[in-house]
Amino acid sequence: MSTREAVRDGATGTEPRWLDAEEQETWRAYRQAVDLFEDALDRQLQGDAGLPHLYYALLARLSEAPRRRMRMTDLAVHANITRSRLSHAVTRMEKSGWIRRDTCPSDRRGQFAVLTEEGVELVRRAAPGHVDVVRRGLFDRFTPEQAARFGELCGLIAEGFRHEDDDLPWRR
Repeated sequence: MSTREAVRDGATGTEPRWLDAEEQETWRAYRQAVDLFEDALDRQLQGDAGLPHLYYALLARLSEAPRRRMRMTDLAVHANITRSRLSHAVTRMEKSGWIRRDTCPSDRRGQFAVLTEEGVELVRRAAPGHVDVVRRGLFDRFTPEQAARFGELCGLIAEGFRHEDDDLPWRR
């Protein structure tokens, strides 16, 4: 049974706007590219630094922040993850000594995630391999014009999911 048939059998109203063959091919190519890229990044980061891509992304974001610190809520927004998932990740990285939490003096309920010296060293160790995978998997395959257009298209995709009334991850 096809997806269309399965959905139609349980449909309660309007017919979905199905993808045509070309759109379906584009969607599947996109999914394959994202899945393979994420796998390559995870393998590199596990091999070089023993951490998953999400943890590296959080550590790298903190390494770029003023005083290597960010409010936890802002970090969740930048990582596009739920506050619960961020809290779990930060707890694990705290145990490893890569991050510490500081209280926010202006908001007693707020907390800062702060990159430790051990975290800085981990980012320094993992960054060369990470940027190599990103460069080989993305930028070395594009002309500068294609890379710019790809960035524009990714921005359009992301913008389509960032409406004020959306149930965005960091609001959960």
